[in-house]
Amino acid sequence: MSKEKRNEPTLKEWENLYKAAIDFRKIECWEWMYDSDLFGIQNPDTEEIGYCGVLGGLGEVFALNTFLGENGLKGYFKMMNQKQTSKDSEILYLQDCLMASFGNRNELASRDLKIIKKLDLKFRGKNQWPIFRRYKPGFFPWFLTKEEVKFLTIALQQAKKIALRFKENNELLNPPEEGLFYVLVPDKKGGAIKWQEKWLKQELKPEGIYIPILADSSIGKIKSVITSKGSDWEVDLFYAPFTIQEEKDDIPYYPFICLFIERSTGLVIDFHTTGNPDYFKEFLNKFLTIIEHNKMIPSRIFVKRKKCYFLLEQIAEELGVELQLVEKLGELNKAKKELFKRMQTNQGF
Repeated sequence: MSKEKRNEPTLKEWENLYKAAIDFRKIECWEWMYDSDLFGIQNPDTEEIGYCGVLGGLGEVFALNTFLGENGLKGYFKMMNQKQTSKDSEILYLQDCLMASFGNRNELASRDLKIIKKLDLKFRGKNQWPIFRRYKPGFFPWFLTKEEVKFLTIALQQAKKIALRFKENNELLNPPEEGLFYVLVPDKKGGAIKWQEKWLKQELKPEGIYIPILADSSIGKIKSVITSKGSDWEVDLFYAPFTIQEEKDDIPYYPFICLFIERSTGLVIDFHTTGNPDYFKEFLNKFLTIIEHNKMIPSRIFVKRKKCYFLLEQIAEELGVELQLVEKLGELNKAKKELFKRMQTNQGF
């Protein structure tokens, strides 16, 4: 993973953020708002819209989530769909948002505590300690940059005002037509920011899947060594339950695991972990390596994720292997649970 240069906030910027969070916490707007009551705040510096939702109605997590732009909004809808369908999902790995939450002291990192000490702030009790994190797809929730601190401060300040208005008028966020979002847009004329209320539409483009191009010679080489067809396979590609931090200042990321299971017996054919940004290509190369090593192709391949289906579609067709998209992978799910269990105890598979 590439290293990202970080622009650290000043102590004054942290002070502004903590003040905004404390003021937001005091009104306890989760008493009358839900995460489905979504509204937008446009970033004065980038013009990107942050879509805000309040958490706390269930009495478990108390927070303001600010989903960033189109990708953030897509992640929000995936999360809401998961809540309704109870499907197994990796939604926590896919969120693109800034979160201001309120937890307990033991949930804070030493970096958080140092800032609080420098600001001479005091917090007491359960769910009172502000925690600020950036959720970025594929990465561990991390500390905020200067730009993120500035925008989250604005989001908290404006969210408080909107929440109090919503308390008096619970139809405030009802759109005049489907697909529109209530958004506060900054007017920066004359230096001071004035916020304008607008109903805006956010285009959500269909998600494409990058399909790596493999050399024809690679496919030809595999075909030349195949001697027979074997059993059915279950195949999946998913995030690992642990993170990797290559250097001290890097943001830890979740590597990918590709897992290949024999469907009839549940035996592990092979698995592979990678932090390569081009993990799709590595996944396909691993698939071909297994076939080359065994000199055998599977009779059928079962996958449950569309991305796996599209990645394997062309190769499966060229090799004459039937590819099926199914709801569940029973044997692979068992193996995945066992793999995660052994990884957590540093055992082999």
